[in-house]
Amino acid sequence: MIPIFLSSVAIIAIGVSRYSVLRRELKSLTTFVERWKRAPTSTDSSSFKASAKTGPSISADMVSVFEGDAPTRTEASEGIENMGRQHVYNLEAGLGTLATLSAVTPLLGFLGTVTGMIKAFMQIQKLGGNVNANVLAGGIWEALVTSAAGLSVGIAALIIHNYLAGQVRTSARLIEQTGDFTIKILGSPDED
Repeated sequence: MIPIFLSSVAIIAIGVSRYSVLRRELKSLTTFVERWKRAPTSTDSSSFKASAKTGPSISADMVSVFEGDAPTRTEASEGIENMGRQHVYNLEAGLGTLATLSAVTPLLGFLGTVTGMIKAFMQIQKLGGNVNANVLAGGIWEALVTSAAGLSVGIAALIIHNYLAGQVRTSARLIEQTGDFTIKILGSPDED
């Protein structure tokens, strides 16, 4: 039960941490993208740069590609894509651990089931087959409790993981749209 408890603590810590980061990121990205969806096609690049620098961190990073020497459209696209991939990678932090815990925790519960049943059979052997229900109850009880605890924590971890992974996918789509706006508004027309 101790490993299952520790797993549940880790799942809660990772879940809360990632939820707060992803919620903030998603809100910031949604606001930024909605604003620039409504912008006219002849948008002033200086107002976009100012908005990007106060918007989500990824927008400021993307705008920084255009500072200094003016990159070609291809160079800008590659730079923005790399930044977007790195940002999504950062948003996915902890999700692998969460997925692992959602798979391992039920197995820990089943391990408890096996050890509980071993204890029950050891009692049967020790008493030479003259066993009543009270003698077996301790081992069977342990087996059932650890299985239920492991499955409960594992199911909760899987739900949390899938929710957070969905938030990352939504953020990735918004990051892609941010990159598209950045290229469209700041990109040089030298290549198409």
